[in-house]
Amino acid sequence: MHAASGNRLGVAHPRQEGPLDLRLVAPALAAWAAAALALGASPGWAALAVGFCAVAAGVLLLPGVVGTVRRQARPAGSRRAWGRLSVAAVLLCTAASTASAALHGADVRRGPVPALAARYAEVTAELEVSSDPRLTRPRVTGDHLAPTSVVIDARVLRVVTADGMETSTRTPVLLIANAIPPTPPDSGRSHSTGPPTARDPGSLPWLALLPSTRLRVQARLAPPLADSGRIAAVMRVNGGEVPHVVGAPSGLQRFAGKLRGGLREATDGLPPGLVVGDTSRVPADLQDAFRATDLTHLLAVSGANFTILLALLIGPPGRAHRAERGGLAPRLGIPLRATALLGGVLALCFVIVCRPDPSVLRAAACGGIALLAIGTGRRRSLIPALAAAVLLLVLYDPWLSRSYGFLLSVLATGALLTVAPRWSAALRSRGVPPRAAEALAAAAAAQAVCAPVVAVLAARVSLVAVPCNLLAEFAVAPATVLGFAALAAAPVAMPLAKALSWYASWPTGWVAKIARTGAALPGNGVDWPGGWSGGLLLALATAVLVLVGRRLVRHPWWVVACALLLLLVVVQPPSLTRVITGWPPPGWRLVMCDVGQGDAAVLSAGHGSGVVVDAGPDPVLADRCLRSLGITRIPLVVLTHFHADHVAGLPGVLRGRSVGAIETTGFQEPSDQAEFVRRQAAVRHIPVTRAVAGERRRTGSLEWQVLWPPPRPAPVPEGPNDASVTLLVRTAGLTMLLLGDLEPPAQRALLRTPAGVRLPRVDVLKVAHHGSAYQDPVLLRRAAPRLALISCGEDNPYGHPSPSTVAALQSGGATVLRTDRNGALAVVGAVAEGLMWAAAEAGPTTGREARAPPGQGPGRGPEAHVVAVIAAWLRVLPGETTSHLKKRQLQ
Repeated sequence: MHAASGNRLGVAHPRQEGPLDLRLVAPALAAWAAAALALGASPGWAALAVGFCAVAAGVLLLPGVVGTVRRQARPAGSRRAWGRLSVAAVLLCTAASTASAALHGADVRRGPVPALAARYAEVTAELEVSSDPRLTRPRVTGDHLAPTSVVIDARVLRVVTADGMETSTRTPVLLIANAIPPTPPDSGRSHSTGPPTARDPGSLPWLALLPSTRLRVQARLAPPLADSGRIAAVMRVNGGEVPHVVGAPSGLQRFAGKLRGGLREATDGLPPGLVVGDTSRVPADLQDAFRATDLTHLLAVSGANFTILLALLIGPPGRAHRAERGGLAPRLGIPLRATALLGGVLALCFVIVCRPDPSVLRAAACGGIALLAIGTGRRRSLIPALAAAVLLLVLYDPWLSRSYGFLLSVLATGALLTVAPRWSAALRSRGVPPRAAEALAAAAAAQAVCAPVVAVLAARVSLVAVPCNLLAEFAVAPATVLGFAALAAAPVAMPLAKALSWYASWPTGWVAKIARTGAALPGNGVDWPGGWSGGLLLALATAVLVLVGRRLVRHPWWVVACALLLLLVVVQPPSLTRVITGWPPPGWRLVMCDVGQGDAAVLSAGHGSGVVVDAGPDPVLADRCLRSLGITRIPLVVLTHFHADHVAGLPGVLRGRSVGAIETTGFQEPSDQAEFVRRQAAVRHIPVTRAVAGERRRTGSLEWQVLWPPPRPAPVPEGPNDASVTLLVRTAGLTMLLLGDLEPPAQRALLRTPAGVRLPRVDVLKVAHHGSAYQDPVLLRRAAPRLALISCGEDNPYGHPSPSTVAALQSGGATVLRTDRNGALAVVGAVAEGLMWAAAEAGPTTGREARAPPGQGPGRGPEAHVVAVIAAWLRVLPGETTSHLKKRQLQ
């Protein structure tokens, strides 16, 4: 075709090509399936499968069959012969894939490491680093933040047991080391360490390691998790040991590390994941936002990054079917073959800099499809090129056959090659501009085929993925180009690299803003059944939606109506949500947010304003609760103490709201969480004050008094719980006592203070420490609440709330409500008949209601039943849990 064009640079057009070539699809799929099965098979079964496939292929490839094909004696016989050849190709690829997978699987089971791991043996090992170090995400465990660790993929080369036996091997393991040397716990209490950054001196020795570096470590081996088939053991480095390097990394890795280090130095605003897949400096909340909006492919190196770089060489994707008609190549007079060679060199550099990890290999292979299409001038060669890429990658690394990331990459690329062009043509035929049609079709096609797999993993379907990907698409290309330009300039001209990074911060800031905005929408996603059954159900639902959409698109008014309905579901305006679900109830005075195993409460201070008491363990849940209440102004955030289940959600409370001040206890332990709070406040220029007993404040009709902790000098508390800020609140005729996590010693001391002696009976009690068994019975009798609220997580491992505490409260005449069963809890106010409250239950059932006092009826009218039915139907909506509205009148 190129020779006939008369042009040295060649010409191509897809309409000049023949039918779609699918001959490589079946062998690629067979190899994929065979590898996934053979990785866990025994060597005997694998050898039997390889032998059977080889013999069967040999029978089909008898010389007579091949001769018949070559002579093409009869068309019918020729077709039968080609059919036999196709089956033989499938069998040979299956045999090759099975053999490769069996060998890779044997590497995991070979040698002494698996047996030593089963005994949790202490060993001295020499190993080779095979990946970049990465930090585990900080997570809240109970009342503390789990220590952050450095995780590294490695291969054990030599292992020495405690009895001196030395063995050489090549066994893959997962190395885990403390990011920061542990600090002795204080007073026998749980102690937490904060998440380090790349600049922390304690974390640099492990984070500075490069692939191919050889180490000698003393560690304890442990068996891997059941789904961690790629590694033979987990190797936990002893204590705060630093790495002992016995072999320097290779020259290529040092060069790539220098480039990556230069990029880190040059940029503070550009997430390196957009360039080299480095997410070490991407905040945890931003990663959550990318995950909620299905933009995680922008944090990892993907085929899009490589395609963008190729576009500089060969032109924009929209003109990819015309060989060398765009980009720098025709302008520089580079011929077709030289362009392909130059693209190959670019791909090699891409893999070296971004590391030959599976995700990078997938990116290079999928990006190479565009290069192959340009080189051949045949648009329809993209499908066999994708199949060939899958086949080669599975043969090279059979573990990719079990990788969800690899599956998503192939599905997305296949959708862009097959589904997106047809949808784009359909949109153009209905008057949609070509560029808009291509972008919309690409985003919709990728989402349609990938959503079932995402549902298998996350049990959730994003409703904002398509618009967020459309809006982010315009920024990906400039961010990638400027980022790689900064990467190349950093070793030779750091000022230029910093300037390029500054410009790149604009598009990356735009992408981050889209992710955070989409994740903050109350209806950003829908809970969906997880597992493969849920994925299959979503695939069927997607197919039905596509079929209905084909008919619906012919009626513009119906399209507009559906778009408006989807917009309402995603945005969920508070006024409309309140009308439909009854949540939040009008006139609410206190809401106990459902934040899992933690505490977060809101006191109403007027329209759109509220005083927040504690922030819970999860920023997303805290933010979602405040959004459901319409809170935009916070005069004061009270953090009762610094345990992570009370303060880790602070970023969600502060996000997008006007905050007057933060008030905390004076006991600054755990120190890392106290520093976390100060850092969050400093970034937003929010003053931090200290609460002391006797302080009184008022805003509108809301008034409160601090009862605990006492002012200095005061005895040192036994721990952070006993330093909890305790509030006595009065609003709209209600009296409420919020105890934080006070334990019996501090509760008894509180009763001995002047304010404690005068403590009145209260309407509402926020039970201390999630309703644990450690309560002072005298305080419970003195408070004598009519309504007791307990914030705890469903099926929490601590047994909260304690049955004895619940029984004690109920015996005193209190109605006990708990967030693990009733969802978010709202106290509405006092009326002539008693106290009104409402609960947003976690599910549509009505059998998990809190028990009213003896003789007390449910007090539920017909209108409440109507609300319950509507809300139960709306249970499929995402965001703040929407469910039954319950009301009680307590005498």
